[in-house]
Amino acid sequence: MAAGRQPVISLQNVGVAYKVKAGFLRRRRVWALQDVSFDVYEGETLGVVGRNGAGKSTLLQVLTGIILPDRGLITSRKDCRISLLSLQAGFVQPLTGRENAILSGLFFGIRPGTMKDMMDKIADFSGLGAYMDQPVNTYSTGMRARLGFAVAFHADPDIILIDEVLGVGDQEFKEKSEAAMRQKISSNKTVVIVSHNANTILELCDRVVWIENGASKMVGLPAEVVGKYQEQIYSKRMKNTAGQVRQVK
Repeated sequence: MAAGRQPVISLQNVGVAYKVKAGFLRRRRVWALQDVSFDVYEGETLGVVGRNGAGKSTLLQVLTGIILPDRGLITSRKDCRISLLSLQAGFVQPLTGRENAILSGLFFGIRPGTMKDMMDKIADFSGLGAYMDQPVNTYSTGMRARLGFAVAFHADPDIILIDEVLGVGDQEFKEKSEAAMRQKISSNKTVVIVSHNANTILELCDRVVWIENGASKMVGLPAEVVGKYQEQIYSKRMKNTAGQVRQVK
């Protein structure tokens, strides 16, 4: 996949730390990411796997520039427009879905008039209908995810970062969003997908990064990386089960 292609994003020994309370008037550093290194190549679909709390969502925020690393180096192509689709990515809650869509377009460098012209397509794709004119703070998690996906799909960024959004919503929207992603992938867009769904990663991705305890433990082909990752999960479950059996005895 990397042959003949240039990295659009490159991470070298990237670390991100948060300060947490460690007693009265004391704080300590906790590293959410540490020594993460890999490249994202133009036109590839890169999967990211790892347990909850491993640092995957923090990694996506680093890739999009929301969070700056505390150490290491991240470089990205200057002319790239990046979109992050995340259940944790906030809209402006009092604004309507329509107003949030226009605001999101500004971040992509799209004029409000152009976004207004796209609104019928965005409303149709998201299936929100009249809810487009309701405040986002009245939306369910699935409705917010559908709006975010529809806006990003029609704004057509160069790089799309997806944090578990493909697993949200009813079956019809899941199928629609996966079909849309396949369309983006076939059009040579760069996509980074975080997902706990192994089938999604295996079917859509060219390479996979395994994040473990904030570090990039393995980077390689999907079948190889996902296989090793699932092997570790199974091994830990077996050890936990064995420990519980010993306690019962």
